[in-house]
Amino acid sequence: MIDHISLKVRSYSKSKTFYDKALAALGYRPEGVDDKGKSAGFGVEGAVDLWIAEGEPATRVHLAFRAPSRAAVKKFHAAALAHGGKDNGPAGLRTDYSPTYFAAFILDPDGNNIEAVCHGAD
Repeated sequence: MIDHISLKVRSYSKSKTFYDKALAALGYRPEGVDDKGKSAGFGVEGAVDLWIAEGEPATRVHLAFRAPSRAAVKKFHAAALAHGGKDNGPAGLRTDYSPTYFAAFILDPDGNNIEAVCHGAD
């Protein structure tokens, strides 16, 4: 249903590193990178789902990325913490959402709540 999301980020270089490292755990890679214009897309298999561009963020958002496994959720959380993210909920089951909802939450460098979620049992 949604083609892509765009976020304004205060520091392009800091956010590019954060998203590059955190989303790599979920199979995403940088696409359409324009370092001079301070924008980059991130996607799987050439399809960009998230664009970032330097500017003043209008508001904070919550973005949830589907993970292929619980191990990928854990890897996302660790990579995000190592590259400028702040813990907003460690990897684990969230049974109040559903019996198999396994997720981790990170605040990105601009305070957006970024989630990786796996809906299946391992």
